[in-house]
Amino acid sequence: MSGAGTHGALVQKQFSPRAASYVASLVHAQGEDLERLAAWARQHHPGDVLDLGCGGGHVSFAVAPHAGRVVACDASAEMLLAVAHEAQAREMGNIEVREAWAERLPFEDGSFDLVASRFSAHHWQALGPGLSEARRVLRPGGTAIFIDTVAPPVALLETLLDTWLQTIELMRDPSHVRDWSAAQWVAALQAAGFAPGTPQFFRRRLDFNAWIERMATPPNIIAAVRALQQQAPEEVRRHFAIERDGSFEIDVAWLSC
Repeated sequence: MSGAGTHGALVQKQFSPRAASYVASLVHAQGEDLERLAAWARQHHPGDVLDLGCGGGHVSFAVAPHAGRVVACDASAEMLLAVAHEAQAREMGNIEVREAWAERLPFEDGSFDLVASRFSAHHWQALGPGLSEARRVLRPGGTAIFIDTVAPPVALLETLLDTWLQTIELMRDPSHVRDWSAAQWVAALQAAGFAPGTPQFFRRRLDFNAWIERMATPPNIIAAVRALQQQAPEEVRRHFAIERDGSFEIDVAWLSC
């Protein structure tokens, strides 16, 4: 999955050198969705938690004070090293790290009371197999929570807004696969054996400079993204609330199963 020239190798190339920046990223470390996830853990006290595609570890840090054991799982060894270092600094001894791809998890069936994944699935090569693995490792009666950027749920403008979003995402980060729509998420979750509730939506503002610096986007690509923003039709500019400096807003969905 991660041989030279593959998408897996591209994911490693994009994220491994930037592990520390994702741990420190304010847009990942904050948000209404993360606060809600921490509140869920505080109420339910899950015994075993899988942070699937943990990135900078912010799901792990949010739920660890209210959980028995948290496994932060990611495909990047460098990202996991950064998460382990931060967990130690926060004295969260119940967090452990495990290297794995979402589509091929090294855990026994029914290992976790909570499987949570936040801003990870849009990098998976295949959403369905990743969700099937999440379902497999979830205990009977357990809960799965998926939080991710989604294609805008706007009737009549879906195709226009979706095309624009996927384009700038891919330009900024060539390892990007897809921001799935909420309807596609629900269908994929059902196919994997989940019974998802009604998606709930949030809006997140992305500071343009932080957004491109976090991924070390080359100057020529930055210029191309800004040019695309400046040429965007009014419907696009309005929905994504594009600001003069390029900062904009995205749609985020919370899907609980």
